[in-house]
Amino acid sequence: MAKTFFVTGTDTEVGKTFVSAALLHAAGAQGRRTLGLKPVASGCEQTPDGLRNEDALALLRYATVKLPYAQVNPIALEPAIAPHIAAQQAGRTLSAPRLAGLCRGALMTPHDFSLVEGAGGWLTPLNPREYLSDLAAILDIPVILVVGMRLGCINHALLTVEALRGRRLRLAGWVANQLSAEVMPQLADNLETLSARISAPCLGVIPRAEAPDSPNVQTSLRLASLFD
Repeated sequence: MAKTFFVTGTDTEVGKTFVSAALLHAAGAQGRRTLGLKPVASGCEQTPDGLRNEDALALLRYATVKLPYAQVNPIALEPAIAPHIAAQQAGRTLSAPRLAGLCRGALMTPHDFSLVEGAGGWLTPLNPREYLSDLAAILDIPVILVVGMRLGCINHALLTVEALRGRRLRLAGWVANQLSAEVMPQLADNLETLSARISAPCLGVIPRAEAPDSPNVQTSLRLASLFD
């Protein structure tokens, strides 16, 4: 049975896509059929083929199942701003049930491991009443939390975990992503605090690297618990 997870982060620009791509590559290297979805993305660029988002393209690149771009990223918005505002400016309305339907359609493609990546953090609005977290709830899939290792990450991570519990969603694990080549002060102490307070496995401590398939990234991942 295919394993599907929703990927969220403690904030925007914490490396959700880098970690998602690394997980897809690692699962693919184990012989699993993988696919990644970015159902809504802002900050897309105009190309001869239409709007394209670099995060969605990265998921497509590192997945072994090559879906059409429109299935990977069905809602592509040009301004690099909050998705619900970008949608308003484009005269569109975002809806969690509609996004869930689009994801379910793509997830019907045969595969073994899939990731549905959010945008921004856990409570990124979709419209006046819904958040991207509602998409995870409707799909009823476990969540992987990417923690950007910088000052304030403990507070942001624990608030996200608390919000997850409030929605009765399962946290499958968390990934500590180092955001710069300069190691965060007291990194080990921060990791120890997070491990002690998050009741889900740490799936890896990712070093700063050029590419998700870098050996030092791949050897830092621990995927076993995702397939239990």
